[in-house]
Amino acid sequence: MKIAFIVNQFPSLSQTFILNQITGLIDLGCDVQIFASTNSNDKQVHSDVKKYNLMEKVNYLTFPNSKIKRFSEAVYLITINVYKNPFKILKALNIFKYGKKASSLSLLYILIPFLNKKYDILQCHFGSNGNMGAFLKQIGIEGKLVTMFHGYDIREGAEKGKEIYKQIINYGDCFLAISDYNYKNLVRFGFDKEKIIFHPVGIEIDKFPFKWQEKSKISTPIVVLTVARLVEEKGLKYSIMAINEILKKNPYLALRYYIIGEGPLKESLKKLIRELELGDVIKCLGAMNQVEVAKEMVKAHIFLLPSIAEALPLVLMEAQAIGLPAIATNVGSVDEVVIDQKSGFIVPARDVDALAKKLEYLIEHPGLWPKMGRYGRKFIEENYNIKKLNQRLLEIYQNLIEEKHE
Repeated sequence: MKIAFIVNQFPSLSQTFILNQITGLIDLGCDVQIFASTNSNDKQVHSDVKKYNLMEKVNYLTFPNSKIKRFSEAVYLITINVYKNPFKILKALNIFKYGKKASSLSLLYILIPFLNKKYDILQCHFGSNGNMGAFLKQIGIEGKLVTMFHGYDIREGAEKGKEIYKQIINYGDCFLAISDYNYKNLVRFGFDKEKIIFHPVGIEIDKFPFKWQEKSKISTPIVVLTVARLVEEKGLKYSIMAINEILKKNPYLALRYYIIGEGPLKESLKKLIRELELGDVIKCLGAMNQVEVAKEMVKAHIFLLPSIAEALPLVLMEAQAIGLPAIATNVGSVDEVVIDQKSGFIVPARDVDALAKKLEYLIEHPGLWPKMGRYGRKFIEENYNIKKLNQRLLEIYQNLIEEKHE
C-alpha cells in the first residue's frame, strides 16, 4: 500500500504521534512518503528518524518568499514538469477557481512533488493539511483522502466557523477523530457522520518501562515533572505558581520541579521562576528526544500537565505507561487519558489552588503512587498501544480502498 503523509513539520520532536504512525505502517509493509510544509529544525530528532531513513522519504512543499524568485523558479518547474501532466499544472494556475492561492503560485509548488505519482491513501494530519489534500483531489491526484484532526484545528473550526473545512467535507473520504471531544465537534462542523471514525493516537508501550517493580523504593527529593512545549496553551505559569504555593506552606519540603521542552515562552517562564525565587527548585531542562524523556520520567515521582487547551496528549500516555500518577486539567479529551481518582487527578484549568491541593495530596500520600501507576499502565496498554492502533488504521485504509473498487 502506498501512503502519502501530508504534515506541517518533519521531523518534529513534539509530534511523536505522526512518527509512530509512519514507522508503524512501514513495519506493516507500507510504502510511505512524507510531504511536509517545513523542517522544524529541532536540535534533536528521535532515533527512529535515522533508523528508518525517513529523511530520504521527505518532500518539502516550500516556495521562495521573494515574488521575483518564486516566479522565476515556477517557470523553471513548469518547463521541466509540463510533460508529466500539463492539464493538472494548468488547473493549479486557475486564478478564477483558486484566487490568491493560484496567483501566488503556492498551489503549483504543492502540486509539483505529486505529479505522476499515485497513492492509495493521502493521510493528512490536522485540518489545514486536509485542505491541501482536498486541493490535490480536485486537481486529480489519486488516493483516498484521510484527515486526522487533533487540537488546534478543532479550535480553529470552533473559532472561525465550519466554512474553513468546506473543501475537506466535500472531498474527504474519511475523517479520523482522536477523541469523543473531536468527534462531537466534527459532527457540529457538518462532517458526514458515516465518514467519521474514532481512532486515537497512541504510544510504543515498550519504549516506556514500568517504574514500580516489586522492590522499588521512593527516593528524595520528590520530583514533579512536566513535558510540554513552552507555549501559552500548556499553562505552565499555573504549575509554577502551584509549586510556589506548596513551598510557601512547606518551606523545608524536599521538592524539585523539572520542565522538559522548548518554545517561545522560555524566557518569560524563567523570569517568573526568578521572581518567585524558585531557581533552586524549578529547572527548565530544554528539549529532549523520546529516549531521554523516558529516562527522566523513570526518575520522577509525579507528572503534571497544567494545560489550558489540549486534544489527546501523548505525554500523559507516556507518563502513565511509566507508572507516574498524573495531575492534569479538564480540557479537551484529557479525561479520556487520565482516569480521575484512579490513575491521577483531573482539576479545572487555570486553577492554581486546585493544582496545588492535588499535588500536595499526592506528595503527602506516596503509598498511592504505585497503585495509581499500575492502574495507569494497564489502562494505557489496553487503550493506546500504537501497534494495535496502527494495525487497525491499516484495516481502515484497506476498507476505503475496497470501497473504491466495488
